[in-house]
Amino acid sequence: MVISSGIAEHKRSILRSTSKRVRMIFSVMASPNRIDILRILNSKGPLTYSELKSLAGFKSKKESGKFAYHLRKLLHQSLVSLNRSERRYTITNLGKLVLSLARQIEERSVIESGKMYVRTSHQSIEEFNSHKIIQSLVREGNLPLELAQKITEEAENHIYKYQTTYLTGSLIRDVVNSILLEHGHEAYRNKLARIGLPVFDIEEMLSNIDNMDKGVEGLLLKIGCRIFEENLILNKLPKDVADSYLSGYSHIVDSGLWTLLPDTIFVNITEIAENGIIHIGGKFLDVTQIICASNTDSLFVLLSILISLLSKEASKEVVIDGLSILLNKYFDDTSKITTKLLETFAMSSSKHTMHALISFRIKLRDDPDLIIKILSAYREYTKTTPIVRIGLIIDYDKCELNKFSVLLAEIIMFGGQIMFSQHQVSNYGIMRYNDKDHINVQTSEIPSIKLQSLTINLPRLALESNKDETYFRARLALLMKPAIASMKLRKKDISDLIRRGLTPILAHNTQHMQRSSTSLVINLVGLSEAVFDILGYDKTEGKKILYKVIDTAVDVAIKKGKEIQENVNISMIDSDGIDRFTILDSEKYGKNYLVKPRDNNFYSVGVSFTYDEISNLNANSEIIFEHNKYVKIVNGGLLTRVIIDKNKKLREITRLIEHTCRTLTAFKLIKPISICGNCGFKDGQNMDKCMSCNSPYIIT
Repeated sequence: MVISSGIAEHKRSILRSTSKRVRMIFSVMASPNRIDILRILNSKGPLTYSELKSLAGFKSKKESGKFAYHLRKLLHQSLVSLNRSERRYTITNLGKLVLSLARQIEERSVIESGKMYVRTSHQSIEEFNSHKIIQSLVREGNLPLELAQKITEEAENHIYKYQTTYLTGSLIRDVVNSILLEHGHEAYRNKLARIGLPVFDIEEMLSNIDNMDKGVEGLLLKIGCRIFEENLILNKLPKDVADSYLSGYSHIVDSGLWTLLPDTIFVNITEIAENGIIHIGGKFLDVTQIICASNTDSLFVLLSILISLLSKEASKEVVIDGLSILLNKYFDDTSKITTKLLETFAMSSSKHTMHALISFRIKLRDDPDLIIKILSAYREYTKTTPIVRIGLIIDYDKCELNKFSVLLAEIIMFGGQIMFSQHQVSNYGIMRYNDKDHINVQTSEIPSIKLQSLTINLPRLALESNKDETYFRARLALLMKPAIASMKLRKKDISDLIRRGLTPILAHNTQHMQRSSTSLVINLVGLSEAVFDILGYDKTEGKKILYKVIDTAVDVAIKKGKEIQENVNISMIDSDGIDRFTILDSEKYGKNYLVKPRDNNFYSVGVSFTYDEISNLNANSEIIFEHNKYVKIVNGGLLTRVIIDKNKKLREITRLIEHTCRTLTAFKLIKPISICGNCGFKDGQNMDKCMSCNSPYIIT
């Protein structure tokens, strides 16, 4: 009996101790300050004393004792722990349990009270408070206080009619925006609009995931771009430019990235590699911080990382100079260059999250043995990569091209991205410098930034000009002026983001944009269709009109550029807007208005030659003379493409390269490549079905 009595007393002692412990924990929960401290630690992670104190709102010295008291309470009850070696406080598992319980009690009290509550976007439930609507209207929309109070009162009357326990922040915002529209305050509504995707669109993306490139990263990138595109149209672009874009007079390439990234950048990799990746700061803390290349192996690790990082710093293309110099400097055993460079291309290709093309500029007048090794590595890369995102710019000025023509032809056979040029251009045809720039630029060390994503639909302007070329050119000038002004605003946004480190490599190497040369480039498409097919000029008279149109565009660009103190150029390069333009115009005006659509029934871009056409021309031909006049007038870049039939053999492409290099100063060879959409197999020949898996799903 004595033993039983002792056991019973022991149990009662444990219960009293447990009860006391629970009471102490509930007493801790009774303080909103202590609950806030737990929430901060749960969301922000380990924090120092001063960091935690500041985030909890105890900022004055007078409140130091009060904060210390609350923190001590949490420590005594083991809801918070201190890592003494790091001097950081962390929420414990018991603290997380208490925090979860507090949240459940709060939500249940909301339900039982019968009041109206809001599920906020900050993952919390709050009692509906109309004053927060007023604050939001004034802070986010810049509404005058009196108007904000009037709109809020009307919104509150709508909201209290709803038979619901819970509201959501998005629902309240929809009500407020609807009232703003009813009262004619569209500008305020645009500032307050919630940007995002409908549930249906999200579900469509997930149901069509088979067509999604780059896995989860590709899905997130697509969603993010959609959101930034909507913000661009609603809040960033001037209304006339936005209307021009939406109605089909102009097109913005990669509109979701318009205010985030430059389109094309030209950099010298020697300086970047020698400075190392240590200078990118805290933006990519999961990237190995290599100070500089000290030997062959570290050089190729550095190159792989740089290619991956640079691909994230432009929306269209990064042109890299100085690869040959870098390899010569660090390589003692040149026999390994091909293998190491191939490994570098392969490793970097798996790390791309953006879709910028990385193009290496190769000067054929450099060490021939080194050039052959670089081209051999790139050839193997193109063979094993279905769609290549690394390209080459071949500078063939004053060199013996015959040494490399077979190797270059093999690369073309397997879908390599190669631009041949005696100037500094990108793979898409954008010029780094025009003649005026060359006077002041002595080296290629200074980074160059090009903003070229705005394309103008010339056939649309011609369709609305009643066959009057003077009116057509006047319409072009009127459309260009606000477009250039919007590009100026874009440059300001991007410059600010670069300075703040969104593109850390570019930020460091431009020294906050002070060393870089930035140009605004307006692109023109469909010039041939506009002049010959729609305005109706014959070949002889039409040529004069072509020059007049380009001269008009260049003159407007120069005058507007001087006005806004910017370098503004005109280009005629490829654009993903040509299919959109062609479709919109045919829907609006009928296909009969588009007399001779080219390039797979889409408007033409730049200048195109077929294999047979260029084979029968030389540098003295009239057509080439006319083409060279275009090159001189179009100061932002002219894309000249030579289209090769997919059935052409290696020796034919080799001869074409040698002949065209003697005929043109810049061109890009385009040969359709067959890729199996099922297994990724790629072959230089024309395939009806996959030679590897027999799938009929062939992508060309």
